[in-house]
Amino acid sequence: MNRLIQLASHFAVDGTIAAVKPLGEGFINDTYTVTLAGETEPRYILQRKNHMVFPDVPAMMDNIDRVTRYIKTKVHDPLRQTLTIVPAKDGKLYYKQRNGNFWAMTLFIRGTMSYTQADSPEIAYQGGLGLGQFHWQVDGFGEPLTEVIKGFHNIRWRFRQWDEALARNAAGRVKDLREEIGWIESRREKMLAFWNLFETGVIPCRVTHNDTKISNFLFNADDRSLLCAIDLDTLMSSTLLNDTGDALRSYTNTGEEDDRDLNKVSMSIRMFQAYMEGYLSMMKGKLAGSEIEYLAFSGLYITYEQVLRFLMDYIDGDTYYKIKYPEHNLVRTRAQYKLLTSMEAQLNEMNAIVRRLVALK
Repeated sequence: MNRLIQLASHFAVDGTIAAVKPLGEGFINDTYTVTLAGETEPRYILQRKNHMVFPDVPAMMDNIDRVTRYIKTKVHDPLRQTLTIVPAKDGKLYYKQRNGNFWAMTLFIRGTMSYTQADSPEIAYQGGLGLGQFHWQVDGFGEPLTEVIKGFHNIRWRFRQWDEALARNAAGRVKDLREEIGWIESRREKMLAFWNLFETGVIPCRVTHNDTKISNFLFNADDRSLLCAIDLDTLMSSTLLNDTGDALRSYTNTGEEDDRDLNKVSMSIRMFQAYMEGYLSMMKGKLAGSEIEYLAFSGLYITYEQVLRFLMDYIDGDTYYKIKYPEHNLVRTRAQYKLLTSMEAQLNEMNAIVRRLVALK
């Protein structure tokens, strides 16, 4: 029996498995479609969950199970408007091989399409709508979720790592980075003050997706209407501002994340407005005052965190991010810093857009 068919057969599928084929080119998980005998379209999605990235796969699957069950109580088409986990035959939410690999299965949602990138205001609007719908769906979910990635978007944790990296100076590069290190240090107090608002409960704790790229939202293939959020491995309890900030960092950048030509890098206020129009069309009645106040700032916060992480990895000798050439992480640092300064220069206008959209009837 084919190895992948044998793996899929450990799950409670409704029929005989005929084929298991690769889907996409995931950077973290290995993903496959599963087709049953007598059918031409896939019925299930099979994934190998990367337990090096997610060291507690059972807890991760429990997060997904609890959140998707909650979403199903709030939507009219539960099998299409969120993921549906297919349990293993022993009732667990995953199957674990003897070699330590974890596998999970969900229903394949038929008749859908997705976008690979947000390259127009119209698609940025759809991305904002997608995240807004997801946040609306999970609003009111009060149970704590397991932290599947330690310290994710927690700037206090990142500063601890940063200080240790500076002290280590593993690659001997600190002496040449006085200006770049100054970028981080000059904003430390402001970023910690923001995070303190979350730690003290001024900014609420909610369910967050934590991977808000446009390809993680499905749309109906016939009319391109929004359907649901997918790729829920990174579900955690945090501030939803992490999600909006991550989206703004990627959606509004006029250049590439690692652009060598800094003249190409800036924040597009047009893309910002389109994204916020989509997001706030779903969420403006659900947000706390503190969330509205820092909605635009969330883009600065996450972009700053990424500047710190790229520079920290460069200082450490490029041990975390894959690089294509020796200065790659430094190029990433400078490109993200250019984006950050562009956001800082436009923050007042960004805040004005948010206030206007929130005030609209």
